[in-house]
Amino acid sequence: MALRNRGNIFQYRFMFAGKECSGRTGLAATKQNASEALRIEAELRKALLEGRKPFRRILVRQFNDVAKEFLEWAKAEYRAHPNSFRQVAGSFASLKGFLGDEPESVIREGRIEAYKTWRVNHYKVRAITLRDDLHALSKFLGFAIKQRWTRENPVRTVDIPSDADALRIHVINDEEAKVYFARASKNHNLYDLARIMLNQGMRPEEVLALRKGDVDLENGKLHVRHGKSKAARRTLDLTAETKVLLGRRMSGRSPWILPSRRKPGEHLSHLNGAHESVCEKCNVEFVLYDFRHTFATYMAEAGVDLETLAAILGHNSIRVVQRYVHPTAEHERQAMVAYEVELQEREAPAHQSEARIQWVTRHSEKILSGVFPTLSPIRADFRPFRPIEHEPGI
Repeated sequence: MALRNRGNIFQYRFMFAGKECSGRTGLAATKQNASEALRIEAELRKALLEGRKPFRRILVRQFNDVAKEFLEWAKAEYRAHPNSFRQVAGSFASLKGFLGDEPESVIREGRIEAYKTWRVNHYKVRAITLRDDLHALSKFLGFAIKQRWTRENPVRTVDIPSDADALRIHVINDEEAKVYFARASKNHNLYDLARIMLNQGMRPEEVLALRKGDVDLENGKLHVRHGKSKAARRTLDLTAETKVLLGRRMSGRSPWILPSRRKPGEHLSHLNGAHESVCEKCNVEFVLYDFRHTFATYMAEAGVDLETLAAILGHNSIRVVQRYVHPTAEHERQAMVAYEVELQEREAPAHQSEARIQWVTRHSEKILSGVFPTLSPIRADFRPFRPIEHEPGI
């Protein structure tokens, strides 16, 4: 095998069946691309030996350049789910910072592993953040294959944090809620958003996109008309506090409960920055979505069955709801106390069965007399039965 530098581009040249085979790899002639260029040459040789047509050539593009085109495509692809697009765009901010001007076609498993190490060691990201980043990169590589920018998706062979490892759930305790809301009260939008989430179990984007026309204060109802699934489109009963919070916001020309000041005619898209600022000042650490997790946990501890809770949260099945429910140690202790009392009540009749029978026997006449009227005593007739004679014709 031999590679040549022609015009700062790697070219291959080898003999096959007595003939010279040469061509361009499309990769810049750098040390970093040498191994990939050799792989391309080896793959072409193998294709010729097996009688297959040579693989199609790829268009070499820098990662930052193709990332712009991908994000434009993703914005249209996720137009019905703007939060998903914002998540992908956020992941690409770090991906572009790491991959930069590297050719997209040379992104292999080794570079992805290096990216994972860089994110964890330098930025201390959580498992769920790393998981989102890798899923965004995988989506991009699938798009790149269709555009002939690359041939493979190496993310498929890289270990990605599982759902269990990446699941980030925190139940906000009483002390955290107290200091948080005391500080958040200075930002009315953030305070109302968090309180409504805690009261109703709604997703943050559901509260932010709430229209005044979706609120029925007279009947104490709230209609979630848009969501990820059919189950997400639901009607909720309002708590007393939620009625007060929404009632204060029903006036004004804007059709939104949480209108945007910077973009007239639109609603607020997010309040993550304000939330993080409050958490930092209060020395607490949780995300806005944890108010929804806390609501679900409180509802479960109050004895609400999982099917009803799934309907309130807007989930299709109770399997998803089980991830949100996290009984506290105190609740588990109380559950065991309640179980012990129930067990004692169930086992008590077994020890007192004889005493109960005697009591029923002594009081049976009195009990029955209160239910049935007094009748004349029944006299037994012990005469033998006479055979029954059939009447004619019967």
